[in-house]
Amino acid sequence: MNTLPIMRAMPELKNALAESPSAVLIAEPGAGKTTMTPLELLNEPWMKGKTMLMLEPRRLAARAAAVYMASLLGERAGQTVGYRMRMDSRTGPDTRIIVVTEGVLTRMLQDDPSLEGTGLIIFDEFHERNLSADLGLALALESQNVLREDLKLLIMSATLDGERVAELLGGAPVVRCAGRTFPVETEYAPPPKSVPLEKAAADSVRRALAAQPGDILVFLPGEREIRRTEAELKSAPLPPGTFIAPLFGQLPQAEQDRAVAASEPGMRKVVLSTSIAETSLTIEGVRTVIDAGLRRTQVFSPRTGMTRLTTLPISKASAEQRKGRAGRTAPGVCIRLWSMEEHGRLPESDTPEMLEADLSGLALELALWGVRDPASLAWLDAPPAAPYAQAAGLLRALGALDAAGAVTPHGRRLAGLGTHPRAAHMLLRAAELGAAPLACRLAALLQERDPLRGHGSGSCDLTLRVEALLRYEAAGGHGDAGGDPAALRAVERGARALLAQLRSAVPDAGRLEESAAGAAADPYLCGLLLSFAYPDRIGQRRGGGAFVLSGGRGAAMGDSQQLARESYIVVPAVDDSGTQSRILLAAPVKERDLLDHHEANEKAEVYWDEDSSSVKAGRRLMLGEIALKETGHERPGPGEAAVVLLEVIRRQGLELLSWDKGTAQLRERMAFMHHAYQNWPDVSDQGLKDKLEEWLLPYLADCRNLRDLQRLPLRDALEGMLDWESRRRLDREAPTHIAVPSGSRVAVDYTNPAAPVLAVKLQEMFGQQDTPRIGGGRIPVVLHLLSPARRPVQVTSDLASFWSGTYFEVKKDLKGRYPKHYWPDDPMQAVPTNRVRPVRKD
Repeated sequence: MNTLPIMRAMPELKNALAESPSAVLIAEPGAGKTTMTPLELLNEPWMKGKTMLMLEPRRLAARAAAVYMASLLGERAGQTVGYRMRMDSRTGPDTRIIVVTEGVLTRMLQDDPSLEGTGLIIFDEFHERNLSADLGLALALESQNVLREDLKLLIMSATLDGERVAELLGGAPVVRCAGRTFPVETEYAPPPKSVPLEKAAADSVRRALAAQPGDILVFLPGEREIRRTEAELKSAPLPPGTFIAPLFGQLPQAEQDRAVAASEPGMRKVVLSTSIAETSLTIEGVRTVIDAGLRRTQVFSPRTGMTRLTTLPISKASAEQRKGRAGRTAPGVCIRLWSMEEHGRLPESDTPEMLEADLSGLALELALWGVRDPASLAWLDAPPAAPYAQAAGLLRALGALDAAGAVTPHGRRLAGLGTHPRAAHMLLRAAELGAAPLACRLAALLQERDPLRGHGSGSCDLTLRVEALLRYEAAGGHGDAGGDPAALRAVERGARALLAQLRSAVPDAGRLEESAAGAAADPYLCGLLLSFAYPDRIGQRRGGGAFVLSGGRGAAMGDSQQLARESYIVVPAVDDSGTQSRILLAAPVKERDLLDHHEANEKAEVYWDEDSSSVKAGRRLMLGEIALKETGHERPGPGEAAVVLLEVIRRQGLELLSWDKGTAQLRERMAFMHHAYQNWPDVSDQGLKDKLEEWLLPYLADCRNLRDLQRLPLRDALEGMLDWESRRRLDREAPTHIAVPSGSRVAVDYTNPAAPVLAVKLQEMFGQQDTPRIGGGRIPVVLHLLSPARRPVQVTSDLASFWSGTYFEVKKDLKGRYPKHYWPDDPMQAVPTNRVRPVRKD
């Protein structure tokens, strides 16, 4: 181990930490920083009698690092070196190095802000910018500054802006260390766009098995792609001695260990992994990396207050990390399933989770720490204001924060469960109702892969998933439960783990035993429990599969869905990529349950009633933005109704009004004048919406409903925007009709205000030299010269040029098709006519 590159940097690092409270270590892949640094620092004088914590962002890497360090000491994990993570711990009375993950550091700091007995906190792979790591560092820095001057902090990374982190740490020294990686050749091999990802990955694996030695590591965005690639590889025989090893976070530990362990002699391994294998882990024997260049992540939308699972391209930094996996133990090859040009367009680094995640858990932890304004702590990237405000709003709705933003006793209980505040609130409320096991199943279903995806059910009803899970449990994991067995197994494990967490947190564990209610997939009980977790996503039917959510957002499902007929639903999973969220998972809930278990507010208001398309006044029992009940109706006053009607028009559009042909033409003529003279009123949709109070409000005195709106004298309202002189000018410069040489008055089409059109038969224009002009003679109309059948034969704004040139070509064609009509050789001397031939005058 003394040959590892990190050993050469160790004297400088030890000296930096002896003289400074903090340091930054930038060590390239293969340097040995994760496993050797804690062991080397353990016996420093300032560590005497103290323990060391190392935050590792991934569970698999945390466990593997602890086990490997223990083996270097000739021990098992749990002696000198151990680990702690949710639902899994290996520590003992003599443990001095504890590898932690998934919020464990935050819990330890919350329980003991001074971390008495801890000498050093190491933040490994900090470049991943995990939300827990950012929070843990902010809390640790405050603990160091306020309570523990002797507490030391070490930030470690392979790819990180070391100077920026050093500045955050008060000018900490930066130690750099080269890695020990073998050369890795890079190949760019983008598949045709028509080839699915799983087929492209499988084809690359087969070629690599034939051309390259050693094991193969394939990076794919998620479990779904891993399973599909696995199926594609198994569809045809692989070389003898080859086996496939999936690797992702929800996989059982034994299968994860199998994927990471060195292959037995004579065997070759193909590891299909998510980004879990990107850092910290060394998978022995890997000589080839095949990279799909994608990652799956949760992206929070402040616009909707919802989180969406999305697949994104990786960054250049991640691509280099993945490439380095092929050069840990020998020279290797990295095959990238994208082009060199696409590589140049990748972002330099991944967006920190802080800037794109749901911040409700972070907001709860800060409230528990006593912080109401996150700006009072030191951050590498501070929590964005809008998502943080929405997170605090959700916590108030869950009862975790009071009106002043301070944590409540209930909020402390939520934090103690160690899961998302939504799920924690649902579990605690369910325990009060004797339905905790069912709530645990629901929470696990929402955290794991959908067990009915690809199993014939297009329904978004979450209750069907619960029923499949109950069948799976009743059959002991055997038989056909009507879903994906692997997904159901993961959900069952997750539900058991949540129930164990709840038992440890709830004093009266007897209430958590399985009850008749908890063991049944009662759809309305499922909906009630989900409404505790998602008080902002209780949906009220609007018809046609559309619902309005209590948070004010619209959401919809297919009209053929059974749930589309329910009056109320709860929507825990949506796709918010469009203007209206698409419902992915939902469950029905009874109005009576909502009234019994949620706090509704009675509001006296004047409002627009969608069902009757009218303005109403009265009292409504509101749950967020949906009205559960209406009590008492009064006739709204004229002023009140007008204000509501203006907002409805702004929201739903000017199409609500009745635009007859004459009014529409007046608006188009005014639009032409606005285009020609900027000081004229803007009558575009947005322009009219912006000035509704000025031009429409005076006509709304007697309006109460949609029928009244459609009877409004819109022509008078538009003309009311003009004074007497402007109306006269409108008639002069934007006439409704133009007199043509034949004597006809032809209507001007102002549909395009930049180019009004006069569509007239060619024969009616004989004798006219110049194009007719409007706008005070400045703007020529666009002439659509028509055949006798009123079909355009020429479009021009230069009539004189047409007569002198193109007319003769057009005349040949028209004379052949319309021989009885009048087609003179000299159109300027001809008699204009709107008949077949001009009328003779004797």
